[in-house]
Amino acid sequence: MDKIIFIAFVAYTILLFVITWITSRKADSKAFFSGSRKSPWFVVAYGMIGASLSGVTFMSVPGWVEERHFSYMLTVFGFFLGYLVIALVLMPTYYKHNLISIYQYLDTRFGKFSHKTGSFYFLLSRTLGASLRMFIVIFFLHQFVFQRWGMSFELSVSVFLLLILLFTIRGGVKTIVWTDTLQTTFMLTALIMCFIMVANAMGLSFGGLLTTVWHSEYNTYIVTDTASRLCWWKQILGGMFIAISMTGLDQEMMQKNLSCKNLRSAQKNMITFSLTLFVVNFLFLFLGAALYIYSAQNGIPASGDSLFATIAIDYLSPLAGIVFVIGLISALYPSADGALTSLTTAVSIDFLDIENRKDWSNKRKTHIRHIIHLSFAVLFVAVIIFYFHHQNKHLIDILYQVASITYGPLLGLFAFGLVSKRKVKDKFVPCVCLLSPLICFILSQNSLQWFNYSFDFELLLLNGLLTYGGLLLISHKQQ
Repeated sequence: MDKIIFIAFVAYTILLFVITWITSRKADSKAFFSGSRKSPWFVVAYGMIGASLSGVTFMSVPGWVEERHFSYMLTVFGFFLGYLVIALVLMPTYYKHNLISIYQYLDTRFGKFSHKTGSFYFLLSRTLGASLRMFIVIFFLHQFVFQRWGMSFELSVSVFLLLILLFTIRGGVKTIVWTDTLQTTFMLTALIMCFIMVANAMGLSFGGLLTTVWHSEYNTYIVTDTASRLCWWKQILGGMFIAISMTGLDQEMMQKNLSCKNLRSAQKNMITFSLTLFVVNFLFLFLGAALYIYSAQNGIPASGDSLFATIAIDYLSPLAGIVFVIGLISALYPSADGALTSLTTAVSIDFLDIENRKDWSNKRKTHIRHIIHLSFAVLFVAVIIFYFHHQNKHLIDILYQVASITYGPLLGLFAFGLVSKRKVKDKFVPCVCLLSPLICFILSQNSLQWFNYSFDFELLLLNGLLTYGGLLLISHKQQ
């Protein structure tokens, strides 16, 4: 079984490198950073599904059903509302200013301190978030495959990051748009096949399993207790601002959208993507409920993030294990390739202004870009190893909690820039953007004790509002 899984992994990786070689030929800096503005919108929309779901969704959303049931769909509905805001408000601004890095807008609107602060929070958010997404995939592949061959976790991480580094360092966005399409296809295929194989293992048809899940205890959505972090309005509100922040204010996600040829194409991409994502998340929840029902029937001692892996590899057919691993690998690569490219772009454009350095040759620019790319790969290895020694049952919960703290300043900065006409004292912006997350972190740790109130994803909105209020205090009317 281990050998079959390894062969499938090698075959998939080779296919990925073939696509990389085809798409990265004659790729220059413009292709790396913006895809030369030639990416077909429908390809970007389809590929973004895999990039948005990642290994955390693939593993954690099914495992989350035990705790949240189907209430997560309210968060997904909030995502949809957030994507509408991105398509109708943020995208027109980005295309109007012809941006490569979306944080260049903050320089135009406020000044260099705001620009650097916004980009810094993206670097922090994406490094922590992407590392977490990669960790969960590498951890389970290591646990169920590579550990059995005597490989250490550190070596497994290094091998995966080396592979990802090799197929992203040349092509950038131009390559990622197409590799994400391949990976989304494999991930969705794995999802559907696993659903069918679980149904067969339970002696049910696909429709019979849907009926069983529909009438199970897990098919509940609404929590009305306002003290609970699962309260319905918290889920919708939090989902909306998570989508705005983690997609609309995130260089990785928007870099792919900005590679479309014009605003209208990018907007069609975003709307199509948001509708598809709604359906896909619903399928992941159904699969999670089915796995828990199967687990209860067979006395399987697994839950949380380990549920899907344990059942697919140890209790279903060998084909289920292979399909699961391919789906998991398909979830891994989009988490890493886009992150490495966008982080390299942020440092190159926002901090080094590499495209406007007329005194640097193209060869030197490429060399510097490669050094940045390699440095982030090494940083990912270090952070993933740290996560390995500080594990949590539900990593998707940790991912959103981190986002609520680190994306809040970005939300406040962009909201103030778009809504208000006032001018800020640029040099004080970093102080405001440091205090707001700090206050929110303290509240998140003590709110239940102080106010009998538990924060969920709406903490992100509070963080943004505090940043907005702080910017208002250091602002004045423009002359």
